[in-house]
Amino acid sequence: MNLNQITVPSLDLTKSIPFYEKLGLKLIVKSLPHYARFECPNGNSTFSIHQTDELPKGDGIYVYFECENLDEQVDKIKSKGIEFDQEPTDQMWLWREARLKDLDGNQLILFYGGENRLNPPWRIKNGNEN
Repeated sequence: MNLNQITVPSLDLTKSIPFYEKLGLKLIVKSLPHYARFECPNGNSTFSIHQTDELPKGDGIYVYFECENLDEQVDKIKSKGIEFDQEPTDQMWLWREARLKDLDGNQLILFYGGENRLNPPWRIKNGNEN
């Protein structure tokens, strides 16, 4: 299997579409008022938003976008007027992350994990947890 896309809820796609375009995603499907889909700038994955009348409760949804030049990408996005909740920060799980929320409160994490994204030192080897 290969992950094709992630879809998150939105109360108003007419406001959400420009937000995601400022993040650098390319709009490829615009079916208002119910659905919009974007291409990610790198790789083959897509990201979509769908209109909903009510947002999820609690912490909601977390979506991670990997960026090789994380700090530069964050600066570029900030120059478009988007605010981050957390500036790029080295994490104990060996990734560098910046965090923000979209207009509907979905949590977006821009990160760079490098080799540790798939192969952290604590990765399970050969199906053994020990």
